[in-house]
Amino acid sequence: MAEKLYGYAGKLLRVSLTDGQVKEESLNTEDLRKYLGGVGYGTKILYDEVPAGADPLGPENKLILTTSPLTNNYIPGGGSIEFCFKSPLTNGWGESRCGGDYGPTLRKAGYDFLVVEGRADEPVYLAVSNDKVELRPAAHLAGKTVTERTEIIKNELGPDYLTMVIGVGGENLVKYAGVMFGGRSAGRCGAGAVMGSKNLIAIAVKGTKNVEIADPEALRSVVRETMAIIRNDENAQGFKEHGTVGDIPGVDEAGDLPTKNWQSNSWGKGEQIYDYFYNNNLVSNTGCYTGCPVACGRLVDVKRHKYKTPKHDGAEYETIAAFTSFVLNENVDAAVHCSHLCNEYGIDTISTGACIAFAMECYENGLLDESKLDGLEINWGDPDVVVKLVHMIAKREGYIGDLLAEGVKRASDILGEASKEFAIHGKGLEAPAHDPRSGKALAVTYGTGNRGMCHIHPVEAMAWDSGKKTFGLEKHGVPDPETVHRWDEEGKGTVVKVLQDGGVLPDIFTTCKFFLYVGATIEAYCRMLRAITGWDFTEEELLRIGERTINLQRVYNFREGFTAADDDLPKRMKSVPLFGDYADKEDCAIKDFQSMLREYYAARGWDVETGRPTPEKLQELGIEV
Repeated sequence: MAEKLYGYAGKLLRVSLTDGQVKEESLNTEDLRKYLGGVGYGTKILYDEVPAGADPLGPENKLILTTSPLTNNYIPGGGSIEFCFKSPLTNGWGESRCGGDYGPTLRKAGYDFLVVEGRADEPVYLAVSNDKVELRPAAHLAGKTVTERTEIIKNELGPDYLTMVIGVGGENLVKYAGVMFGGRSAGRCGAGAVMGSKNLIAIAVKGTKNVEIADPEALRSVVRETMAIIRNDENAQGFKEHGTVGDIPGVDEAGDLPTKNWQSNSWGKGEQIYDYFYNNNLVSNTGCYTGCPVACGRLVDVKRHKYKTPKHDGAEYETIAAFTSFVLNENVDAAVHCSHLCNEYGIDTISTGACIAFAMECYENGLLDESKLDGLEINWGDPDVVVKLVHMIAKREGYIGDLLAEGVKRASDILGEASKEFAIHGKGLEAPAHDPRSGKALAVTYGTGNRGMCHIHPVEAMAWDSGKKTFGLEKHGVPDPETVHRWDEEGKGTVVKVLQDGGVLPDIFTTCKFFLYVGATIEAYCRMLRAITGWDFTEEELLRIGERTINLQRVYNFREGFTAADDDLPKRMKSVPLFGDYADKEDCAIKDFQSMLREYYAARGWDVETGRPTPEKLQELGIEV
């Protein structure tokens, strides 16, 4: 008799867009114990099912929606969903996450995982309601905004459906198009372009089923304890009051605010930007999922002037930085307006801002003349130009819109060698708004990130560099950050290995990354998992699941042609800033990045020269390749 599976809905839903076939599949219990869920289980599916060398925008690629036993509004941080796919932006392992009630609702519909494969001949959307699954025509949604599409689908299906929708950016295969859930976005790596390539416009879901818990009373106990800690945590209170945009003054002062396409790590205007935002654009705080005790999200608007913008969910730290410091734009109203435009077009705000900054520097250096710009003058700090380019990118309008829709790596390949210095990316993914000259653990994490430089996977390193204890990892070998200088290089590779193994767990749990340092710990989540599943998890086993997942992602990337050379950072990131408060601080520059990498490879048990996971390490982790 099969073991009873607690904590899981117990099924994977597989939808072939090519022939319209829908199949329910039982979950592999052995794989669940090894990878749990989220990006762990999703990476296993991607590695096993998407062949080496597959075209990311071809029918062989798959869009994999993932949850875990912790995907539950009752769980602290439990309102998220993770996507896995081959990235059209990087041609490597792609992953994107989104907060909200969608993940818990997919489980209520009866599914832990949803795999979409093939390609539809005409635009369609997928509707899932408990055991009813159907593909519906979507040609009438062409050219609509994300809000319009969402409203039309809800009118057709009913208001209680939750929708994941792509915008015009996804239709136009902008390489960094995202998937929108209301005002929240699974923004990075191009999941929206993958959906667009499949002619899949949206996935709507509702559900009323319950997932059986092994020990409900034990779960209630640990959740109550953890929630009490979170509600009294200083970082949680700061997030609730100020949101992520409230970080701008502090990161500017700390040399962690990329400025003028990474020419500097400080701007000196962080306080000005936040004060204007707080006094003029902020409407209220909001949680991305029902019941969040932190509620770090912001509802924002622009009430007047030419950038008048309706109230919307968004304009977080990364977005405001991308449309201010990246491009030297001091007009916060324009930045908030760009946030809204990106949401409605369904394109990633980080990559969009980074591409515009790249274009501005290319223009300044004579690499983009006006014959390629339809007369547009792309000067630093011009808010009208920034807004115009957002429209052009999403629509692939003109030479410059089409060029920047490819991302900075491909754009620099097209423009030539002289532009390479200005293309700031890791493995093809545009860098987010945190600067490794603020802390060397962040530098190692950026270089070794499996999806490239991003704002999600380095969260634990950023927090540790800035003096925060993260996730209760001190007892697993992470030193007290107060005992280590942020600019020291020795030992950072070893520390990052543990930080990554622990830091990837929220992506496997599909829980919020911010809960890493607002009082939740690996110990608390381990107790929750034991109560939910009935399995005798230990903290060490969870860290091993994290390590196994990171290694499989690495193996996937090497299979797709990546090498240790792709772990390097752009020269500009490793150099003393050209201006700003840190221009005279030599120690913030990275002196020997290769030594940090070799230390990291050794800590991981990889070949220290090639960075490749060794056969012995893969055997130890139970990874079959």
